[in-house]
Amino acid sequence: MSAVAERILRVLEELANSPEGKTLSELSTSLDLPISATHRLLADLMEQDYVRKDERRGEFTLTMKMPSLGLRFLSAGGVVDIAQPILERLASTSGELVRLAIVDGEQLIYVAKAQGARQGIRYDPEMGRPVTLSCSAAGMIWLAGKSDEEVMRLVSKQGFGVPSDFGPNAPTTFKALIPHIDAARTNGYATTHDMFLPAMSSMATTVHAENGEVRAILIIAGPMSRLTDAKMKELVPSLMSTSKELSEASGVSPMLRQAMKGPNFAVSIAS
Repeated sequence: MSAVAERILRVLEELANSPEGKTLSELSTSLDLPISATHRLLADLMEQDYVRKDERRGEFTLTMKMPSLGLRFLSAGGVVDIAQPILERLASTSGELVRLAIVDGEQLIYVAKAQGARQGIRYDPEMGRPVTLSCSAAGMIWLAGKSDEEVMRLVSKQGFGVPSDFGPNAPTTFKALIPHIDAARTNGYATTHDMFLPAMSSMATTVHAENGEVRAILIIAGPMSRLTDAKMKELVPSLMSTSKELSEASGVSPMLRQAMKGPNFAVSIAS
């Protein structure tokens, strides 16, 4: 990849994580680029309508062009249309948030959701962010199907979730993480408490392709006050039946059908 293309992508990723916008100097600092180079990149992106500038505050933000491209891609692939009714049913059954994420390379990215909570605390993390493998039920059950060596490689590549950024129980070492993965291997599903977010719980199981390989992960997540150990055990049958339904339905969507043939596909609902 050319240096210019890499820098442009870094600018887009930085602004995607900063919906409130960033000034030229803030972007220059966070990207470790000269102000002049950062300014040229922003000028090119504004010319193509990917970035806009608030002239009053001097902050740069993304336009809706990139989100619209992503939504157009998902719509054409049939992902949301096929998966949404399935997500809605599980959300209604669980009374909690259900989310869909597709693996892009070696990371899970949220692309759709269904909210089952009608009152009280509603767990609703941001769309489009990668799942942190070391402190999420989605990550743990996905890693459970891999060797310990592969677990160490993938988690080392991404980095551990820092408890100050996630939950107080987020593992910060492989010694702390591996027992959770071993439990997921034994039980066939993963659970977390106080890991991905403070006072939040989640549970996850795998979705299999026709050849028996793990291609997807299904997760339910919500406040620990509602999603207790007892409640999660009660939801295991619904989680398992929904994962089977999602696997069978994936053949209808062109995008999911192609993804289910590849080695790096996973679906996660919630965290």
